[in-house]
Amino acid sequence: MIPADWPFWAHVLLFVAAAAAIALAGSRMAGLADRLADRTGLGEAVTGTLFLGLITALPGITASVTAALQGRPGMAVSNAMGGIAIQTAFLAIADIFYTRANLEHAAASAANMLQTTILIGLMTLVLLAMAGPEATVFHVHPATPLLFIAAGYGVYLVYRSSGSPMWRPRQTPETVEDVPAPESHHESLSKLILGLVLTAIVVLAAGVAAADAAGHIADATGVSESVMGGLGLAFATSLPELVTTIAAVRRGALTLAVSDIVGGNLFDVLFVCMADLAWLEGSLYHAKGVTAREMFLTGLTILLNVILLTGLIYRQKRGPGNIGFESLLILIFYVGGFLIVSLAMS
Repeated sequence: MIPADWPFWAHVLLFVAAAAAIALAGSRMAGLADRLADRTGLGEAVTGTLFLGLITALPGITASVTAALQGRPGMAVSNAMGGIAIQTAFLAIADIFYTRANLEHAAASAANMLQTTILIGLMTLVLLAMAGPEATVFHVHPATPLLFIAAGYGVYLVYRSSGSPMWRPRQTPETVEDVPAPESHHESLSKLILGLVLTAIVVLAAGVAAADAAGHIADATGVSESVMGGLGLAFATSLPELVTTIAAVRRGALTLAVSDIVGGNLFDVLFVCMADLAWLEGSLYHAKGVTAREMFLTGLTILLNVILLTGLIYRQKRGPGNIGFESLLILIFYVGGFLIVSLAMS
């Protein structure tokens, strides 16, 4: 833990340094994960969910748990929901970098659509838990183990659908299929795994530092925990997703780019579960610091992913500004939603 008596500028400097460490480590992840997908034969969708999604989610997990342990339940929840919202917006940003066609059209796969559907269901369970009656078993809300079970089964369904899909999207000249590189079998599997482990350690430590610094910054500036968690902390801990997604798009690993975001968001929902386990004063979903802002953020993230799923199904080839209609709507609703949270809700 960082001493609270550090000067304000020191906390800001630490926050910026932690965010930079997360971004630098994330820049190596896309290449490692893409090569691991080819080397193991798991495919980009499964690798993006199980490996890249989990590793890039580590800063957020540590940040939400740290916030809960420090008595900041609002920041713990808003970091999770704000992280999902901003990472969904990152896909719209990545769409700008892919100029051949709409990213959601080119990266069409059954696994990506299934992941998005499962994510919407998990976030709906979080919203129902916050809106429903307070109940605990050994200080843990019943929704927490239910979310763990649902997420685990969802990952299993993604794995099965990736290996043996019951249907496939129509192939077009703009569709980029997940085809392993010919030289992939020469890669050292142990070196690839070691590289991912080392980057995971870096982002894990940086996530703890970012959460601690963000809490002190919120105290010093008077910014609400919801805004600080949903904007500042969520952005810092989501930098690996932004860096790896753009890097994956530049490498042509489009399925990996989408599955990194959507698969990572599956783990982001579990931030709330982990924070609920760390919050010893009852149900985190009904803690004093969890307000209408967190419920609004959760509803906003559900809406953003419904728009994303619509784009994945409709598969518009080109749209305004050479991005899909879903990317434009995601950016509009994301910016509008956070303006409401920051300015209109108190």
